[in-house]
Amino acid sequence: MKAQKTIALVICLTILLALVACGAEQPQAPPASPTQVPETTFERVKREGVIRVGFANENPFAYAQPDGKLTGEGVEVARVIFQRLGIPEMEGVLAEFGALIPGLQAGRFDAITAGMYIKPERCEQALFADPDYKVGGGLIVPKGNPLNLHSYEDIAANPDVKVGTGAGYFEEQYMKAVGVKEEQIVLFPDNPSGVAGMQAGQIDAFTATAIGLAQTLGVTEDPNLELALPFTDPVIDGKPITGYSGTAFRMEDLDLRNAFSAEVHKIEEEGLLLKIYEPFPGFGEHTLPGGALVTESCPDQYKDLDLQP
Repeated sequence: MKAQKTIALVICLTILLALVACGAEQPQAPPASPTQVPETTFERVKREGVIRVGFANENPFAYAQPDGKLTGEGVEVARVIFQRLGIPEMEGVLAEFGALIPGLQAGRFDAITAGMYIKPERCEQALFADPDYKVGGGLIVPKGNPLNLHSYEDIAANPDVKVGTGAGYFEEQYMKAVGVKEEQIVLFPDNPSGVAGMQAGQIDAFTATAIGLAQTLGVTEDPNLELALPFTDPVIDGKPITGYSGTAFRMEDLDLRNAFSAEVHKIEEEGLLLKIYEPFPGFGEHTLPGGALVTESCPDQYKDLDLQP
């Protein structure tokens, strides 16, 4: 019995020593590598050479041509700037306008190039570059502007003037704020129906955004109508009513946004921005942003971010 126990003990010790030896021969697991900084969107799109952009198919801001090529003011501005940043290709992703910011947040695309107005509620959800155009109101008038209308104040000063605008357009509020009477204002469903109202003699002028009016006139092709130039935007509560638009990025993509914004200012200073405007009705010197900053439209939303320039 003792001999059997001794043999069993020897066998166990032999097995144990073999296991220890095998373990000693195996290499130790490498130490855990330090946490790597994840690749930013800017780094990724530069590496891939392509960036996906969301658009809503609205002429002249961003739209697909019959051959499928993406164009528009916002698109062409972005195309030039991304190329200058080392991103040669741009791929468009069509979305309804209201789905653009959710699509950006969900990662369907990396930027919005849709001529989107910079508004505080949007700045809560997306990171806008400094604006690449500004736009105010405008007036369509009969050729020669016989009533000499160049502002809403001019309309208020002549109670016989009938002016149309779109139902739900901000222009109705702006006109009332500077003294235009409610009985002077005629509401239409949209710009084309307002122009039709002018052609029928229902109104003396029609107002909406200057860019929208220019686009409508281009489609209507009525030689008896024109934009009232110059047009002075109203000043309400001490501030001129001017809208600004820019390219939008995700909140976390500050490096991409800052690099893009720097180029926006450069192309305006170089005169290139004005050249980009040329194919698009309604754009021109009067829509140049003049070095405006996004913080002028959203003074509170980005106050904790290191926006450049």
